[in-house]
Amino acid sequence: MKKNYFNSEIFLFLLFFSIIIFFLILFVRLFQLSITKGNYYRTLSEQNRVKEMHIEAPRGNIIDRKGLIVAKNTSEVRFYQSAEAIAHLIGYRQIASADDLKNDGCSQKLALGDKVGKKGVEKIYDCQLRGTPGKKIIEVNASGQYLKTIDIIKPVPGNNIQLAFDFELQKKIYQLIEGKKAAVVVTSPKTGEIISLVSSPSFNTQSFENGDQNINQYLENKSKPLFNRVTEGAYPPGSLFKVIVATAALEEKIITEKTEVEDKGSITAGPIKFGNWYFLQYGKTDGMVNITKAIQRSNDIFFYTVGEKTGVEKIKKWAETYGLGKETNFGFDESEGLIPSSFWKQETLEEPWYLGDTYNFSIGQGYILTTPLQMALVNTTIANSGYYCQPKLLKNDPPNCKKLPISQTTLNLVREGMKEACSPGGTGWPLFDFKPQTACKTGTAESHGEKTLPHAWISVFAPFENPQISVTILIEEGGQGSDVAGPIAKEILKAYFERKE
Repeated sequence: MKKNYFNSEIFLFLLFFSIIIFFLILFVRLFQLSITKGNYYRTLSEQNRVKEMHIEAPRGNIIDRKGLIVAKNTSEVRFYQSAEAIAHLIGYRQIASADDLKNDGCSQKLALGDKVGKKGVEKIYDCQLRGTPGKKIIEVNASGQYLKTIDIIKPVPGNNIQLAFDFELQKKIYQLIEGKKAAVVVTSPKTGEIISLVSSPSFNTQSFENGDQNINQYLENKSKPLFNRVTEGAYPPGSLFKVIVATAALEEKIITEKTEVEDKGSITAGPIKFGNWYFLQYGKTDGMVNITKAIQRSNDIFFYTVGEKTGVEKIKKWAETYGLGKETNFGFDESEGLIPSSFWKQETLEEPWYLGDTYNFSIGQGYILTTPLQMALVNTTIANSGYYCQPKLLKNDPPNCKKLPISQTTLNLVREGMKEACSPGGTGWPLFDFKPQTACKTGTAESHGEKTLPHAWISVFAPFENPQISVTILIEEGGQGSDVAGPIAKEILKAYFERKE
């Protein structure tokens, strides 16, 4: 009897002890869950219940010099006016890549899925155009389905930017060169403002914004519509380069305004004969030629002779003074071009520099390469009497111009020659009767293709006495500069001055 009683006591004790241990463990676990890790689990619960959604800020508008909106946001989608006409200037956006997210230098950082400026103005001023993103905080159920909106923090739109370019003139120029491989730059000589920048063939910026499937066709197109010929294209400048050779010869005291060279139709360098264009085309010569007549008539014999006396190194020095052979660094993708030298040829081609190389160099042929933008800046420098103005995209930015070490005597002689080039007897025949008085230099440069026409160039500024506009045109493999580029320049000047009036 006592033995059974003893066993019962042991059983009750163990049962009671087990219950105490169970509740002690339960208490410790509850304490751990509710107190020690309570905040942690509450956070997890909130995160499962509350979702935060990123709201991309509306991008700022892009406006032309007269206040016309050319790029704006509608219902969170970017819309471009006359998308092909403005494509190479304004650029486009695409979804930010991993590199974009990693290397984002703006104060308002990109989020996954945001779009970012990839080319042109959209890229250059991406930070300013971005706004401050907003947030939408919503509640969801355990399955992640939307229940209600808890709060919305509205995004702040990006800043509008006003460019110096003229939208109406841009469209007119695009119509004039559409279908051609061409580049046109229109600037203000006094400020460096980019009034128009057009490259053809072009592309539709809206296709990139909308993520269209036909974007690949631009990459496969042999005409390279995505290629900005204004800043990335490098071409021999032909006779446009003669104003630089004239500057070099005058500044280095190789010639004066009284120096004359007799045009006999051709000149030789060893076994090779170099002819003047007038003699080669018409069998005629220009007789005795001074510096202004040489520019007026674009006389090759004069520049062969003067170039030989000046020498390749001094010509190179003044070409670089005008800004050739280097990028302008105003935000666009650019080619540096090439200003050759005897050292360059020996190092690159392992060949000596010959007299024939100097002759070619003196008329903008041979190894020299320049961009249409670079030649446009040469033209504006001559137009404004020796001030090199950095290209200016924004209308309200102050001009950034510096005086080059070129004497007024030299500039006056070059300017006079360019005025005569656009007057009867000169090479710029389409502009002979244009009012106000213009100054110009035409150019025809070999394209180095076996069966292709030469590149057609013209640079012009007007009015002569107080220049307001500078126009430089390249028609790739277009033909004679005066015949092909000249009429286009006239239409651009006509549109500019008629609208101004």
